[in-house]
Amino acid sequence: MIPPGNEMREMRQHSNAYIPYSFYECDIPHSFMNVPAHWHSEFEINYVIRGEGEFFCGGERFRAGEGSLLVLAPNMLHCAYPCPESGLLYYALVFSPSMLGAASQDRCTMNYVRPLMNGACRITPLVPANARNYPQLKACAGQIFACIKGCVPSPGLLLKSELMRFFWLLETDDGIPKRKEEGAHGEESIRPVLEYMMKNYPENISVEQLAGVAHMSKSYFMNRFKRAVGISSIEYLCHLRINAACEALSSTDKMISEIAFGCGYDNLSNFNRQFKKNIGYSPNEYRRQSRRTGQSQSDLRMSSPSMVYSGRTDCSLSQ
Repeated sequence: MIPPGNEMREMRQHSNAYIPYSFYECDIPHSFMNVPAHWHSEFEINYVIRGEGEFFCGGERFRAGEGSLLVLAPNMLHCAYPCPESGLLYYALVFSPSMLGAASQDRCTMNYVRPLMNGACRITPLVPANARNYPQLKACAGQIFACIKGCVPSPGLLLKSELMRFFWLLETDDGIPKRKEEGAHGEESIRPVLEYMMKNYPENISVEQLAGVAHMSKSYFMNRFKRAVGISSIEYLCHLRINAACEALSSTDKMISEIAFGCGYDNLSNFNRQFKKNIGYSPNEYRRQSRRTGQSQSDLRMSSPSMVYSGRTDCSLSQ
C-alpha cells in the first residue's frame, strides 16, 4: 500500500495513550452535508442506526441502511453520502490499533492485526448481513457502543474484550470476504488531488488543473475520481466550499459576502443559490438556525472544513 499524504489525513487526534478511541454520532444532513473523502491511521467501526446512505470505502461502493455494520482499516480512503429521501444516522468508533494489541510481537498480532494495519490483508468494508456470524457481530457492536457511552461497569476492560471478539468473529467467518493485497488501490492516485483541493479550495480550480496534479488525461481523471470518491471533482469542490461557509457562518460574525469570497465564490448570487441548494437554508437562515440551537460547529468540527460530528448520550442501538 502506498503511504498516504498528510494533507487529507484528518488532523484531529482521535486517540491518545490514555484514551485510545473517539466516538461520533454522524447525523446527515442535519448536522453536516456528508462525510467527504478522508483517511486516518486508526481503525473505524460504523453502525447505521437510521436511514440509508452511499459509502465509498477503499475503492468499493455500496449502499448501507439500518442495522448495517462497516469496518474500515487504517489509512483506507472513505466517504459517505446520505440518501435524500431518508437521511443517514450512524455511530462511528475510531480507535487506535493499540486497542487490538498492535504494539506486541505475539503470533496473534503478527498474523491477524498487522496485516490489516499495513494493507497486506483486507476485509470487505461492509459486513454481509447474511454472514454466519452477523447476529453475534451486531450484538458485539451493541456492547462496544454501550461501553463507549459508559452504560456498563468497568467499560474499558469490556471494550477491549469486545473489540477482540468482534475481530475474531470477522476472522472466523468464511462468509465475510477477505483477500490478500499485493498492490496499491486505484484510489491512491486520487489522494494527491484531494490534498490539493483541501489546501486550495478557495482558489479558482479547473478540472484540467486537477487532472494535471494526478498526471492523467482529463477524461481518465474524471472517471477515476468519481469511482474513488462517488461524486465528480466539481461536486466535491462545491461541498468543500459550502461546508467551509457553514463553519464560518456558525462561528464568526463575518459578512456573508466576505464568507462567500473567502470560500471561493466570486459571485454572491451564485453562492446564495448553491448554498440553499445544498443546505436547504439561505446563508442568513442557516446562521440564525445554528445560533438558535447553540451548536458550536468549531467544537464539533474535524480537520477539514467539511467534516463535523454531533453526539448524544443514549445507550441503545435500536430505534
